[in-house]
Amino acid sequence: MSITGSLRAGRNSGGNTLSASDYIILDERFAGLIHVNAAPEVLWDGGRWTEGPVYFHAGRYVIWSDIPNDRILRWDEMNGAVAAFEQPCRNQNGHTLDREGRMIACEHRSRCISRYEHDGTRTVLADAHEGKPLNSPNDVVVKSDGSIWFSDPSYGIDSDYEGDAAPAEQDGRHVYRIDPAGEITRVISDMKQPNGLAFSPDESLLYVADTGGTHFPDCAPVIRAYPVSPDGRSVGAGTDFATCSEGFFDGFRVDTGGNIWSSAGDGVHCFAPDGALLGKILIDQVVSNLCFGGPKRNRLFICATTTLRAIYVNATGC
Repeated sequence: MSITGSLRAGRNSGGNTLSASDYIILDERFAGLIHVNAAPEVLWDGGRWTEGPVYFHAGRYVIWSDIPNDRILRWDEMNGAVAAFEQPCRNQNGHTLDREGRMIACEHRSRCISRYEHDGTRTVLADAHEGKPLNSPNDVVVKSDGSIWFSDPSYGIDSDYEGDAAPAEQDGRHVYRIDPAGEITRVISDMKQPNGLAFSPDESLLYVADTGGTHFPDCAPVIRAYPVSPDGRSVGAGTDFATCSEGFFDGFRVDTGGNIWSSAGDGVHCFAPDGALLGKILIDQVVSNLCFGGPKRNRLFICATTTLRAIYVNATGC
């Protein structure tokens, strides 16, 4: 039975009205992971489909994508200013930082994984596998050994809305690994439309969301867990970790306690490492992706359809 978070009517310091409907607590563990006097704040509105947030600690700003508008935007944590970071941006989707603080980007239009160097130049890291172009890289994560793991569904080539319509040249939609030396290998090939992905805190598991239901009605909206091999270069057979109760899981992140904070059709869903749904942060738009940020990594930055939002939680992002 669910327990709705108890809040008195009022306003937080950001001027947002607090409401019991901001949270649904399904497990008492979730009560320890949220601040009931903190509500989601709308930091910016005006996109078509926002995605791929990443927080830069050195500059205290967030970068995110507005894919159909072919632009990357930047929100400054110090003054709340929003500006275009790059436009056009080749319909970028997901982003992350590598071990040196460089931004890694998934590009739909150029069908590649790229890296922004410290001097501002751009390096293409992978745009093909076995001599054939990738589909449209979607989301990306960097492992502690410097390897880059990314999903490659077909959304960027399905139409001209989020990229350039084109036939797929790969034999499916897969997950790949880029070795620090630059070699690209396929690591997961049993998904319909692999999407968001993240490692567990000890990197023993790779979690991957499958949004294949957008193309294959019999595909369940799940996050699957894959055990990472001892050498860190491949994964074993995956198992279903969680099923989405509202819409699809898209992007997600993991906190230091191993809890997964995932996008969903009705907001952010939080899962314990044992797969139990602990609770929800309800958002009035479909959530696409999120990241932890702020000086203490305890603030969730949330991309929800047309908006960038944020909320403080009682958890620390990995």
